[in-house]
Amino acid sequence: MAKRVLLAAPRGYCAGVDRAVITVEKSLELYGAPIYVRKEIVHNKHVVSTLEARGVIFVNETDEVPEGATVVFSAHGVSPAVHEQAAARNLRTIDATCPLVTKVHNEVKRFADDETEILLIGHVGHEEVEGTAGEAPGKVRIVDGLEQARTIIPTPGKKLVWLTQTTLSVDETMQSVAILKERFPEIANPPSDDICYATQNRQEAIKQIAPQADLVLVVGSTNSSNSVRLVEVAKEYGTKNAYLIDFAEEADEDWLNGVETIGVTSGASVPEILVRDLLAWLSERGFGDVEEVTATQETLLFALPPELRKELKSAGK
Repeated sequence: MAKRVLLAAPRGYCAGVDRAVITVEKSLELYGAPIYVRKEIVHNKHVVSTLEARGVIFVNETDEVPEGATVVFSAHGVSPAVHEQAAARNLRTIDATCPLVTKVHNEVKRFADDETEILLIGHVGHEEVEGTAGEAPGKVRIVDGLEQARTIIPTPGKKLVWLTQTTLSVDETMQSVAILKERFPEIANPPSDDICYATQNRQEAIKQIAPQADLVLVVGSTNSSNSVRLVEVAKEYGTKNAYLIDFAEEADEDWLNGVETIGVTSGASVPEILVRDLLAWLSERGFGDVEEVTATQETLLFALPPELRKELKSAGK
């Protein structure tokens, strides 16, 4: 039996995650520990525990940050109310919101100003959705899944537009959109695609691999929306089994029984070292033949937050 691994490319860190993690590391360099971060900087256990070991304190809300301290806002974005709370506590704020999330925030503000009701396709309770909806309280309705797309009742007489959380499954989102358009033919489209390029690229790569794989292993955390979607997409596109694991040691040898081809990928908030650990674990069990399957090349980079760039420049770093 010829055992092999099909390794997805692109995988792992996207430009927004890379920027957010570097933002926290540079903040530590500039200001020293402790640095406070509201929520997890990105949804990955390894990243969070590594930063905690270096003196980062993760909090749920800004009122847990001592007055006058430095707080970094996570890649998922925050509402204007959170910025106001931070200002009231005299906190030095560094906003590591992914620029692609900021784009959706700006769309919400623009449509809300135009008295348009916004149907935001996304997961209730996800930090990104809370921050985005918070840009226009009372004017954003969350559409969480196909059933809600079928049943949501917008305000009569209002203009409508649909927008989305950036880390959703492309296929499922378009199903929700199709339902909304059938029910409300006049609903407007977003000015440009809201689903993040990296989310789409990672899903495209696993779509190519899944039909050939007996098993797909996705490295990522359970609270990482884009990682969870990769497992769903793998199953939808033909793999027999797919599992989400944070670390190689969470993989179960029983999963390998009768398996010839394993697909491996990682979510957009996962450092490459965790993928390398998994490949080493698989190699020890006879899966040393690794073939990379490339869906597209990624070259996008985001500049660090302007408030941090300015401070780094004046500090000569």
